[in-house]
Amino acid sequence: MPPVKKKPAAQAELFATSTPKEIQDILWKAADKLRGSMDAAQYKEFVLGLIFLKYISDAFGERREQLAKELAEEGIEEERWAELLEDKDEYTGEHVFWVPETARWSWIAANAKAKGVGLLLNEAMDTIMRENAALTGVLPKIFNSDSVDQKRLGALVDLISDARFGGSGDKPAQDVLGEVYEYFLGNFARAEGKLAGEFYTPRTVVQLLVEVLEPYEGRVYDPACGSGGMFVQAGKFIEAHRGRGHKSDISVYGQENIERTWRLAKMNLAIHGIDGNLAARWGDTFDDDKHPDLKADFVMANPPFNMKDWARNESDPRWKYGVPPKNNANYAWLQHIVSKLGGRGTAGVVLANGSMSAQSSGEGEVRKALVEADLVACMIALPAQLFRTTQIPACLWFLSKDKSPQGARRLNDRRDEILFIDAQGMGEMVDRTERVLTQTDLAKIAGTYHAWRGTKSARDEELSYEDEAGFCFTADLKKVREHGYVLTPGRYVGAVEAEEEDAEAISEKIARLTGDLYELFDKSDELAETVRDQLGALNG
Repeated sequence: MPPVKKKPAAQAELFATSTPKEIQDILWKAADKLRGSMDAAQYKEFVLGLIFLKYISDAFGERREQLAKELAEEGIEEERWAELLEDKDEYTGEHVFWVPETARWSWIAANAKAKGVGLLLNEAMDTIMRENAALTGVLPKIFNSDSVDQKRLGALVDLISDARFGGSGDKPAQDVLGEVYEYFLGNFARAEGKLAGEFYTPRTVVQLLVEVLEPYEGRVYDPACGSGGMFVQAGKFIEAHRGRGHKSDISVYGQENIERTWRLAKMNLAIHGIDGNLAARWGDTFDDDKHPDLKADFVMANPPFNMKDWARNESDPRWKYGVPPKNNANYAWLQHIVSKLGGRGTAGVVLANGSMSAQSSGEGEVRKALVEADLVACMIALPAQLFRTTQIPACLWFLSKDKSPQGARRLNDRRDEILFIDAQGMGEMVDRTERVLTQTDLAKIAGTYHAWRGTKSARDEELSYEDEAGFCFTADLKKVREHGYVLTPGRYVGAVEAEEEDAEAISEKIARLTGDLYELFDKSDELAETVRDQLGALNG
């Protein structure tokens, strides 16, 4: 009797696991060994491309099994099954990508050693893109390069083959793979640090935007969509409140400027079963608006903070409230977003704290115009260290085109009022450098906004709004004018109760103040640059 071949350690460990989290951890460790000489951005595309291929292959396999069952139930003779099971329309008609035989995961795994795994993966990506127009130009073909250790790549393919992605309970395989994709995106963001800002927004920040806006149906737009996290969270929100099969209640529109990130977003939407419009290719939102006629019901965005190098055109019709300065695009993003809102549209935008108080280069005048146009509904100051990608403290702007009761919606009339929420003391540290908002925090902030606005969800939960010292305050426009149109919540919500202030750990306070200091350094750099420009103009 031949000896039993011993499985590699990671595979043996994988067979002993039962939870998705354990599977994710093992896959991450195994994939990390492949990093080799690849740069971080290429490595990310490499690993996520593999997971995506496994996903569409599994989805194809599930549809194939379902089709075989249907053929049996219809009493069709088995000799005809082979032909019918290879009918492309039976898959694409059910929104399943067509996967030719040589691109299926099982075929690649079976032939990897004989034909070369890197070559097979490249050919599979090519074949799938050729057969599915929606994926043209999206999938990576970087598996057969000299920088890839083919032995370790083969081991990773074996590991992914063995991972039990079948889900458990009522959770289908698609959800499990979607979670793996998100887990890897989050880990890449931690690994890349500051560079990850282009593609990743912390999960709890995205959750907060979605929970406040409640995008049950309509058009959802993100002009700086990164890897598509806003759309994925919006889909989860709908399924949590309306059940599975309701993701199509929203239409998704996005734009991304960086090619690799645009590809990640396309794969992320596909793996979560979201049929979004991210345009035929990547592009600069200011210079090449991919959705020029769009009017959205909801806009969610985390654009680059304090973007200095951007495509500025002083005569752009989007600058209805004032031309944004050339050395900072914060107010360009806000005005672009306002231009995309429909008659009752609402938006949630992540920006640097400086956007709430900046006065230089005309920013104060633009902010004043937005406030006087009654477009600002709510301002939220976030706690420090939510973002691994930057030390700059951040806030959320919520904009609304219509703050009236809106007829049958029976909302509270909030015209000429702004809700201020100071959430800086919220959240908990998950490690030495990263904070997250807890589910309790998210419920309190979103519930406060809903109660203030009088939404159906607030009425159902019998929530009522009251100002709370140190946390929330409703200010009319007269009060905002008295504060010189500065929108920092701390100016309005009043002092924190003494016992709450004492509860804030010294280390957390230091972290918050450190963030504030970094922002001041940033402002100092901007002012120095402005002074240099002015001096240059005088001398020129």
